[in-house]
Amino acid sequence: MEATTMELAIGFVIAFAIAVTGVGAGTITAPLLIFFLGVPIELSVGTALAYSAIVKMIIVPVQVWRKQINYRIVGIMLIGGLPGVILGVLLFHRAVLYGKQTILYAALGSIIVASSAWHLYTTVRPNNPGKAKKSHLAWLAAIVFPIGAEMGLSSSGAGALGSLALLNLTTLSASQVVGTDLALGLCISFVGGGLHILGGSYDGGLLLRLVVGGAFGALMGSVVATKLPSRQLRLVLGVLLLAIGLQFCYRATRPQAAPATVSAHVGAPQ
Repeated sequence: MEATTMELAIGFVIAFAIAVTGVGAGTITAPLLIFFLGVPIELSVGTALAYSAIVKMIIVPVQVWRKQINYRIVGIMLIGGLPGVILGVLLFHRAVLYGKQTILYAALGSIIVASSAWHLYTTVRPNNPGKAKKSHLAWLAAIVFPIGAEMGLSSSGAGALGSLALLNLTTLSASQVVGTDLALGLCISFVGGGLHILGGSYDGGLLLRLVVGGAFGALMGSVVATKLPSRQLRLVLGVLLLAIGLQFCYRATRPQAAPATVSAHVGAPQ
């Protein structure tokens, strides 16, 4: 019962944070599952990516209604992003197969550090987005390929790194950057999460409880978002994520015990 309550609470907190701050689901979910619930990284990444896809399915229709998505640019980015996420998932399963969890910790940690650093930068200097003066769409597909690979390998990266690419290589407005990046993240996380599920690297019961908690969190976050100091909350969350990312990087340098067998828990309710 206590574990179930904690899982519902984490789902609530993640969705609430996304609604209030806009910080990506993939960056937050896997660290919380690993540190607070003790879920093995072999299961956390796939569960986090699937949860990210479900959360974005709720958020993206709002962006569609507001006409904040550039579908042509999404299509260009998917040319690189989809092959990238497939490669990332394959690398993930290979690392798990050969017991190379240190690679997963290093990848997750480095991507969280980069993402949180970008969130902190944009929060501290919101009036200096570095918007491109002209589009460089030819580079987008190539740049999104490693972003997709990072998502497949660690569940993180699309929010901060995708926004960075859009800001520097397109002339989209800030609202269009958010909507287009969310649409890209939905497509990539849907494919990546589906591949992780097919490969068995997820916990179905945990995912369900996260989604239930997340539905209430998204609702409440949407209601109070305009009443809370989102900039200050983004700063606090960015600092916490930076510390978590550095912790993952440190863990990657430490000797790892022999990997536990997780097949009995994969895809099954807790």
